[in-house]
Amino acid sequence: MTTNINPVIPGFYPDPSVCRVGEDYYLVNSSFEYFPGVPVFHSRDLVRWEQIGNVLDRPSQFNVGLGRERASAGIYAPTIRHHDGEFWMTTTNREDVMKGHLIVRASDPAGEWSEPVHTTGAIGIDPDLSWDEAGTCYLTWAFPGAISQAVVDPRTGKLLSEPRVIWNGTGMAHPEGPHVFRRGAYWYLLVAEGGTGPGHGICVARSDSPSGPWESNPANPVLSHRSTSHPVQNTGHGDLVELPDGSWAMVHLGVRPGGSFPPAHVNGRETFLTGVDWVDGWPVIVEDRYDVPQAPTAFTDDFEASQGSDASDASDAGRLHPRWIAPGTDPRSFAVPVPGEGLRLSAGRAAGARDAERLLAVRARDSSWTATATVPQGDVALVVRIDDAHWAAVQRQGTTVTARAVVGPFDQVLATAEGVPADAPLAVRSVANTERYSFAKGPDDLHLGHLVDGEFRTLGTIDGRYLTTEVAGGFTGRVIGVEALGTDALPTRFTYTPDPDPVPASAMPVSPPADS
Repeated sequence: MTTNINPVIPGFYPDPSVCRVGEDYYLVNSSFEYFPGVPVFHSRDLVRWEQIGNVLDRPSQFNVGLGRERASAGIYAPTIRHHDGEFWMTTTNREDVMKGHLIVRASDPAGEWSEPVHTTGAIGIDPDLSWDEAGTCYLTWAFPGAISQAVVDPRTGKLLSEPRVIWNGTGMAHPEGPHVFRRGAYWYLLVAEGGTGPGHGICVARSDSPSGPWESNPANPVLSHRSTSHPVQNTGHGDLVELPDGSWAMVHLGVRPGGSFPPAHVNGRETFLTGVDWVDGWPVIVEDRYDVPQAPTAFTDDFEASQGSDASDASDAGRLHPRWIAPGTDPRSFAVPVPGEGLRLSAGRAAGARDAERLLAVRARDSSWTATATVPQGDVALVVRIDDAHWAAVQRQGTTVTARAVVGPFDQVLATAEGVPADAPLAVRSVANTERYSFAKGPDDLHLGHLVDGEFRTLGTIDGRYLTTEVAGGFTGRVIGVEALGTDALPTRFTYTPDPDPVPASAMPVSPPADS
């Protein structure tokens, strides 16, 4: 029985990188156009993770912009490492790719990270940092079709050697996401190949030196679910970590597709966990080593109290929880907690506009869920979004509530309700489709509506396929957010609750329809 079907970090948290300091594990993910950038998680067991901050949380660290053309730009594939008493993070900002990669450091991964330095002359994506016994630091990254490397001073970003190609991969497409580390007598180079889609996989090579030459593992790829019926697909882009007892584990990305053929995934690329054994000097993936339960994802942010439902939520000082993000802009520039009143949202897009300007959002994390927003003052939208050309929303202007969907060039009002009180929560619900052998079902249905006496009232429903990267393209996943429409607004409460997936009408096996 497959046990490794639940992500340890569900939702749009791709390209995981992990390091250990004593008994503590720290993990970072790609964040693309969303600000703040590079979420940081902490764990004591590799299974349960808590977000403790974001690495790039100041505009001086992270240049990103608004608009459809900036979607899936921004932050690509960070690496986190601990060396000589400091935490180091390196990543690529596609907005500034010609500056080289950026490197920041911190004494506490939950605290303030330094201003970035750039590795001028190292052009590409997915950088990695590694140190040899002499303290020499190697910067390794992906350049189209190959893995490159140079010696670097990580405190200044200055390259101390000319960049050179060190490996071309195994012959699969797009070698990327390199990580260099040592175990015993060998240095290992872990890479992703096959493209971050159905052909994705993880390959490994080894050498006597951190710069190669590299011997490819004859069993490559060491992990891939391509051409299988495994419920987790697109597996790749991994990072290894040694546990205190000398055993090893790997985090990697994957997706959970659903719906009719071809299936689609709704929450982006998520972070999964496997065990690792070593056989004849090569890593062997043990996918069922960890029994990963469904991660707790429910939360309530009571903005009137400026404090959320769990101990790590927004503090009495009126800070937003680090889960809150915004496309292309710092959410603190327009979302200000006002204790005793709510969250003051500055005016965003006009009600009829399509492009987000000041959308305060969180990642969707489950296959079925309900999100509600209570906004007693101001016109507002509750939005489910992939990008500015692929989103659906419940919008309220005065006492008029409208269900609206934008898909490419199409902009459709699905339904309108009049006389809805301003204190009635707006609501969006994702309902996963479990109907068997249907050829007309997306991965879920999105219900747009509001609550009446606590009951969900649907105004409009759309097929969830329209809000997936299979339709929209790009590398992200769904986010759910609120935006003030034209004037300031005052949300007082936001809830996100995972819902049980609907049970099929019959649990008995059913034969597929015969060919006609």
